[in-house]
Amino acid sequence: MPSPYSLHILHEGYSRADSTGMDANCTCSLITGPTNIIVDTMTPWDKAILTNGLTKHNVNPDDVKLLVSTHGHSDHIGNNNMFLKAKHIVGFNVSYEHKYFDHSFSYGEELVVDDYVKVIATPGHTLTDVTVLVQTDDLGLVAITGDLFEKEEDLTDESIWMVDACSEAPKLQEINRNKILQMVDHIVPGHGPMFKVTKEMKDRVNNIQNEQHYI
Repeated sequence: MPSPYSLHILHEGYSRADSTGMDANCTCSLITGPTNIIVDTMTPWDKAILTNGLTKHNVNPDDVKLLVSTHGHSDHIGNNNMFLKAKHIVGFNVSYEHKYFDHSFSYGEELVVDDYVKVIATPGHTLTDVTVLVQTDDLGLVAITGDLFEKEEDLTDESIWMVDACSEAPKLQEINRNKILQMVDHIVPGHGPMFKVTKEMKDRVNNIQNEQHYI
């Protein structure tokens, strides 16, 4: 059956080191369909970017019914308070207004929105990172991963996600990165353009895992 969901990138994230630290902002994604979803709301200084992006796709903040912050860092949660009609997922926390809901992301429990969208635990960058998986017609299965992947370049330079982005649990992050690479067709990383997961990328993961199996 055709998917009723479409993915729109409202802001393309970036990160670059300079002499004083890191200049960075996250990717912000809008999923439109039966349940409108916003993923990662940038910094408080970016409200106009978010508002203009929503308007472009004829979506009001109150039309958004699920907000997902892939983790709790400040560049991913800055405009959460625009979406007061939405259930909020911030890392492993699920809440609406003052009520917090029991959900065992830490035990691998998926939060299923419907047959086309779910939120899964992918810790590593922080210990409570989550990823949104959405099935689309034009892109196939897309993973919106936050900083599990910083950018496509970190596939060949692990220092980008491990050192520059300060991974809290590198081994766990590597496991979850490999899992996502094997599952999906496209990845929306935390700080770079969306990229297609190629056969070569999947083969590289399989080769690494086969080598580890025989050690």
